[in-house]
Amino acid sequence: MAGKKAVPLVRLASGYDMPILGLGTWKSKPGKVEAAVKKAVEVGYRHIDCAAIYGNEPEVGAGLKACFDAKIVSREEIFVTSKLWNLKHHPKDVEPALRKTLSDLGLEYLDLYLIHWPTAFKTVDGKSVNDAEVKNTDTWKAMEDCVKAGLVRSIGLSNFNKAQVAEICEMASVKPSVNQIESNPYIPNTELIDVCAKFGIATTAYSPLGSSDRPWGLPDEPVLLQDKTVAAIASKYKKSPAQVVIRYQIDRGVIVIPKSVTPSRIESNFDVLDFKISAEEMKALDSTNFFRACVPTKEVVIGGKTIKVPRDIKHPQFPFEELLEKFKDIYDQIP
Repeated sequence: MAGKKAVPLVRLASGYDMPILGLGTWKSKPGKVEAAVKKAVEVGYRHIDCAAIYGNEPEVGAGLKACFDAKIVSREEIFVTSKLWNLKHHPKDVEPALRKTLSDLGLEYLDLYLIHWPTAFKTVDGKSVNDAEVKNTDTWKAMEDCVKAGLVRSIGLSNFNKAQVAEICEMASVKPSVNQIESNPYIPNTELIDVCAKFGIATTAYSPLGSSDRPWGLPDEPVLLQDKTVAAIASKYKKSPAQVVIRYQIDRGVIVIPKSVTPSRIESNFDVLDFKISAEEMKALDSTNFFRACVPTKEVVIGGKTIKVPRDIKHPQFPFEELLEKFKDIYDQIP
C-alpha cells in the first residue's frame, strides 16, 4: 500500500528533517479540508502545508486533532508549515500572527513558519496597500524571536528572489531553512533553487501541478497536465501526468506540496515513490516555455486599453524580475 512507503526526508539548516512530499491546502474549499487532512495522514503524508491567508487553518487543525485522537500519528510525527501574511510584517505583529495560527491549528508549536511574500502591506481606509517602510530584515528578526520563544522550530521564506534571499542570509542569526516558490516543468526556477542551495536553504515547490484552477487564469494559457512531454513520460511509467510532475521535484531534491481535497487524488499524488525519472527525461521536462502562473493580477487602463498587470508590481520589493522587465515600458503609467 502507498501509505506504508517511507517518504524521503530533507535535512534543514535548523537541524530538523522535513518530508519531501506534503499536502498543500491553498484553494482547498471550506468543509472539505478537515477530511482531506485526515485522508492524507491515513495514506501516509507526514507534512501539511498551510497559511493564515488560506482561511482554513481551523479546519486543518480539526483534521490533525482527529488524527492525534485516533492515535494514527503523534504530534512529533507530523511536520506542519504555515506562513506570515503580508499585513503582519511589522515586527510587533509577527508573534501575535504566529500565535493566532497556532491557536487556529490547535498546536503548541510549528515546524516551519515562512514569510509568505517579501511584499509588506498595510491597511488604509479598509484596503490593503503597499507598505514600503517595513523592511524584510526587520520582519526576519521578529521571526528569529519566535524561534527563541519556542513557538516554531524552523523559519524560512516564500516567493523571495535571489537578491532578497541573499539579503536575509547576510544578516540572519537564525538562517532560513526553506524558500517556498512556484516551480514545475513550465517554471523550473533552477537558478533560484541553486542559489538557495549555496546558502544551505532547501526549496519547496508550490503549484507543482501548474495551478490551472487559479482564479486569475486565462483560457489560452498552457496546461501543464496536458503537456505532450509529460504525457509521454507518464505513459512509459504507467503513471498519471500529475504523478510525473510530482516525481520530477522529488528527483531534483525539491520538497513538493501538491494540493487536493479529492480522496483518490490525495492517494494518487502520494503514490510516486516507486519510480524514478531518467536524466534524459528530466532534461526534457525542464521546459523552455517559461510560464509563471501564480501572480495575482489587476486590470488597469493605459493608453485607452485595458491591460492585466501583476497586482503588486509597484511594490518596491516585488520579487519577479522577469515581470518587471516585461512591463518596463508601461511601468511608470501603472497606478
